[in-house]
Amino acid sequence: MENKLKLYGFNNLTKSLSFNIYDVCYAKSEREQRDYIAYIDEQYNSERLTGILTQVTEMIGAHVLNISRQDYEPQGASVTFLIAEESMVKNLSGDTVVGHLDKSHVTVHTYPEYHPETCIATFRVDIDVATCGEITPLSTLDFLIGSFDSDIITMDYKIRGFTRDISGKKLFLDHKITSIQDYIDDSIIKRYDAVDVNVYQSNIFHTKMLIKEIDLQNYLFNADVYELPPKTRLDITNSLRQEMIEIFSGSNIY
Repeated sequence: MENKLKLYGFNNLTKSLSFNIYDVCYAKSEREQRDYIAYIDEQYNSERLTGILTQVTEMIGAHVLNISRQDYEPQGASVTFLIAEESMVKNLSGDTVVGHLDKSHVTVHTYPEYHPETCIATFRVDIDVATCGEITPLSTLDFLIGSFDSDIITMDYKIRGFTRDISGKKLFLDHKITSIQDYIDDSIIKRYDAVDVNVYQSNIFHTKMLIKEIDLQNYLFNADVYELPPKTRLDITNSLRQEMIEIFSGSNIY
């Protein structure tokens, strides 16, 4: 992004980043499951999610036009930002005016759920940028991954439309990209097993990531790992790993 392209007029490329983040927790009893769902609702309510999206909007250089947020019963929350990028253009009289492209949005949704042994908090974030500049939502990945407890992450990035350079040549991509992973800090990547499934000719990029190491204490809710027998620890760890692998692979393996 350092060597910016010289474009003719507006950049009509639309860049969309969508990803799901999964936070898995072991909670076997009905009481633990209810407490975990309540914890997620408190930690990731619409107010906190609004703060996260406000930071994201600032990072991509956009301006907030409208905010809609909602907490749900019995659990879950949604926040939607309508955003715009300011563009300085000149009209026929030579005066500089500010134009807004208000077709962009940023959204986040939470879906806490549980089944007999594990609880899963799912966070879906969508960033759709109709841009007249070379901003990209990929620059927010480190911040977003760090804002949630991320055990499994699936990301999709797509570029649609075209623009032109100053010679009039059509451009269907205005920045270099071979993988979404290139936009994630190395210290984060090292913690995950990552796989790419890209369709380069269509400017479609897909990456999924699975946490490598499980520190069991971090996955127990209101329980101490040292109070559990070794075999129980192993069984719980295997249960968590199987749940993560199935979510990561998108299939029922076990």
